[in-house]
Amino acid sequence: MPDGSYERPQQRQFNPYSENGGTILAIAGADFSVIAGDTRQSEGYSIQTRYAPKVFRLTERAVLAVNGFAADGNMFVKKVKQRLEWYRHAHAKDMPLRAIARLIQTMLYAQRFFPYYVYNILGGIEEDGTPSHVSHTALVRAHARAHAHARALTHSASALGTGAVYSFDPVGSYEREACRAAGAAQSLVQPFLDNQIYFKNQTPAPGTNHPTHLPLPDVLSIVIDSFTSATERHIEVGDGLEIYVVLAKGRSTQELASIGGLQELSTRAEGDRMFVIRRDLKKD
Repeated sequence: MPDGSYERPQQRQFNPYSENGGTILAIAGADFSVIAGDTRQSEGYSIQTRYAPKVFRLTERAVLAVNGFAADGNMFVKKVKQRLEWYRHAHAKDMPLRAIARLIQTMLYAQRFFPYYVYNILGGIEEDGTPSHVSHTALVRAHARAHAHARALTHSASALGTGAVYSFDPVGSYEREACRAAGAAQSLVQPFLDNQIYFKNQTPAPGTNHPTHLPLPDVLSIVIDSFTSATERHIEVGDGLEIYVVLAKGRSTQELASIGGLQELSTRAEGDRMFVIRRDLKKD
């Protein structure tokens, strides 16, 4: 209207969030974890950059994958690394994986009224050797037993650690799982992981059982196939693939010897080992 009034009520909105595409996943093995993410960052039909990493090394045995609003994800990773650095200075050691999971839960829940719009997947090696399918209560009990018998376990196989994956929603609810996918292509990748890792809708041959854990080469093949197929079907996934592999102390690296694009990130020869594998995905 000429006098500055309006015929009907006007509405103003402010939305600080954006969805930047991409996909992440993680799979826990018997004595390793694999965490992967593509490198495309987009908004709508526009590609902002073809190299925006979504997977980040936290410690010698922990890797964090973030997906959702890229600005929130980068800031959250920065703050988590800062908290881990404080812990390292105070205790002269790295924070255990389970403690990192609880730290992330606390940091996300503290921001629940203005959340970090990111879905996090934490992967790495669990110190006490508890398998990925046990309940949270059993994990707490196993953790207590591990401390009580730490010396006795020094030379046992479980003391080397097992693979573990923790998945988070934006406000801190989290769960330990054997595998999890998140991001734009989650609806494509997660059913595939359910079938290949959890063996859903598969019947074992008579007299046999499904394996509890798959070998590392099979897991890497599943990860590559997941992203290759997601790239074919989803416009927000593509360009590059980064696969982080965390191996428990004492595990052989022979299965990785023939893989191209492999780079070791470990800072010391003893202890857990960490590698990254980089591959190209379709760029259209």
